[in-house]
Amino acid sequence: MKKLALTLFVILGVLLSGNIKAQSLREILDKHFEAVGQKKLIDKKNYVIKARIEQMGMELPMTMKMKRPNKFRMEMEMQGQKMIQVYNGEKGWVLAPWISPEPQALEGPQLRQAMEQADIDGELYNYEEKGHTADLIGKVKLGDNEVYRIKLTTKDGIVKNYYIDADTYLITTVKSTVNAQGQEVEVEQSMGDYDDIGGVLIARKIESKTPMGIAKIIIEQISFDDEIDDAIFDKP
Repeated sequence: MKKLALTLFVILGVLLSGNIKAQSLREILDKHFEAVGQKKLIDKKNYVIKARIEQMGMELPMTMKMKRPNKFRMEMEMQGQKMIQVYNGEKGWVLAPWISPEPQALEGPQLRQAMEQADIDGELYNYEEKGHTADLIGKVKLGDNEVYRIKLTTKDGIVKNYYIDADTYLITTVKSTVNAQGQEVEVEQSMGDYDDIGGVLIARKIESKTPMGIAKIIIEQISFDDEIDDAIFDKP
């Protein structure tokens, strides 16, 4: 009887600890969504970002257009040539003139990354409906700040660690492994200079660290609900 009671106590303890952890995760995410103005963001039909990438002494102008549901187009100028990457909600394609004058279909990791970009609301929002899982690892120290570390595992098995500031509930860092030209690469993205654009907080500076170096994305202009023709997402 004592053994049975002890077993039940252990099982109950595990269940309760799981519920507490799940509740804490929900609370943290709810505070995060409140902090960034998620309710206002989900009412936006689309948005356009104009930015520049600073890397290896070069500045590369970039424009991103996202439209619900799950449409994404990125244009970036490189040494007088324009690269275009698109996902239309079903398929993706890329036009890189230095590789081919014809658009090429996106497949595998490249297609998956384009699909992620097309998610206006972000991976954490309604992550369960998207087939992802999330776990609260706990509160940790990152630099000088205390942050909550949330481990997100996508439906494709990709693991990402989101670090949310314990005071502001804004995302400060995302660490993940991505596939770049067939190689697995560790990527650390740091977000900063959050700005309120129509009630939605968006990071204007993103620093991306990889073994190949550091790239900075400086967002210069953000606009919501512009007129965007669906035709720009079609493969030419």
